[in-house]
Amino acid sequence: MRTVIQPQMQFGEVDIATIVFNLKSRDDIPHILRGLQYIYINTVLRERVFTILQEVLPKRVGAEGKASAKTGRPGMEQWKILVLGVLRLGLNADYDRIQELANEHKTIRHMLGHSDWMEEEKRYELQTIKDNISLFTPDILDRINQEVVNAGHQLLKKNDQEKLKARCDSFVVETDVHFPTDINLLWDALRKTIQISAQFCTVYDLSEWRQSRHSLRTIKKNYRLIQKLKHSTSKDEVKRQAKQDEIKEAHRVYIDQAQYFVQRAYTTSLRLKNDHGVTSNQLAEIESYLTHAERQINQIRRRVLQGETIPHEEKVFSLFQPHTEWISKGKAGVPVELGLRVCVVEDSYHFILHHQVMEKTTDDQIAVSIVKESQSRFPALNTISMDKGFHSPNNQIQLKERLDLVILPKKGRLSEADKVRESDVEFVQLRRQHSAVESAINALEVHGLDKCPDHGINGFKRYVALAIVARNIQRLGVVVREQALQKTARRRGPYRKAA
Repeated sequence: MRTVIQPQMQFGEVDIATIVFNLKSRDDIPHILRGLQYIYINTVLRERVFTILQEVLPKRVGAEGKASAKTGRPGMEQWKILVLGVLRLGLNADYDRIQELANEHKTIRHMLGHSDWMEEEKRYELQTIKDNISLFTPDILDRINQEVVNAGHQLLKKNDQEKLKARCDSFVVETDVHFPTDINLLWDALRKTIQISAQFCTVYDLSEWRQSRHSLRTIKKNYRLIQKLKHSTSKDEVKRQAKQDEIKEAHRVYIDQAQYFVQRAYTTSLRLKNDHGVTSNQLAEIESYLTHAERQINQIRRRVLQGETIPHEEKVFSLFQPHTEWISKGKAGVPVELGLRVCVVEDSYHFILHHQVMEKTTDDQIAVSIVKESQSRFPALNTISMDKGFHSPNNQIQLKERLDLVILPKKGRLSEADKVRESDVEFVQLRRQHSAVESAINALEVHGLDKCPDHGINGFKRYVALAIVARNIQRLGVVVREQALQKTARRRGPYRKAA
């Protein structure tokens, strides 16, 4: 059973609409809370957002679909989930800090609907916060984002007929993984295989893996030995060859040992199925790690012992975050980034109109689709600027059919027609303004989108979508604050100069 927010205020509770913020504060928290307060006090916006929040429900246990909002035990109100989720990304905080703020920060507790003086007031457990924030889906967050951006446009746009200008660019959001090498990926696979096999043996009273810790220490010893070996830089060919032979022998010992433990794990799995009735679904995790281990053994043998070059498409860069990609964008001092590209579209009012997580996709492949999706959400969009990475002849044609003005520089040598197009006064002006999108990207990275700590591709997409919503709500709060400051200044009048 869940409600978006309690319809009846409790004794001692502070009305969210009456919360007062310090207009001079430049901290993130008042800006975020002010943006949330504006959603609450704007009746039309509140109804739209609350209607969307009603869909934030857990999955039905043992059945398809979502749980009922009208039956069962009371769950956290969806308004509270939105507040805590936005604070997590808006402050780039971990769950421990969010728990502390939710339990101890007076103004945040007022925004959550609690008083600051009742002794038996609600306290939030860490796992409760994690479980409830994870109920958001990218689709729900995208729809909330549209309502927030529309509210910001109503405050800033001069009239409804005003057209929108936007800037589009992509950046890399890193996943929380270590730097991958074939030997440490094999170590990860073996470690998890042995640990899970030992757990099954403990449950079913088998003695096959009673020395699992010793086995792990033995494997890690050989793994560390390879890590310390370096290729010889000697000018003596004999010494160089001797060192190369030593490295090959260390790898041979490592993969032979790994193959031994993989075979033992397969034997254990077979015994669990035949003698104890363990199903394939229960053993799916261990079989997945065994598949990873066999792939890494094969790649080490081919690369080190046989001298092959492993094709990029055969490589896996993380066992625990398999969606991780090896991305090299040519940045100075950043040879490679491990994560996924995210493309964002920012308008001239500094709101993020739309975003897209790019799985095995490049900029030029999504240029048209992201404009179409942005226009479906905001039909007033008629101008967009992009960098050369989004260019292709087909993209130029399709974007010109949809937009009044496309700032998309061409790659390579320019024809006479391209020189005329790119030397146009408006083209030059908007191209110079395009770099402002880097400010939006930097703000997103500062507020959580530097590295994603959530697991799986679904967790990654949810984390990115929540970061976009948090950034736009903070921007909405800044707009409301600036307008309040201007109103206060007009009421006070100009300062008198000192004598």
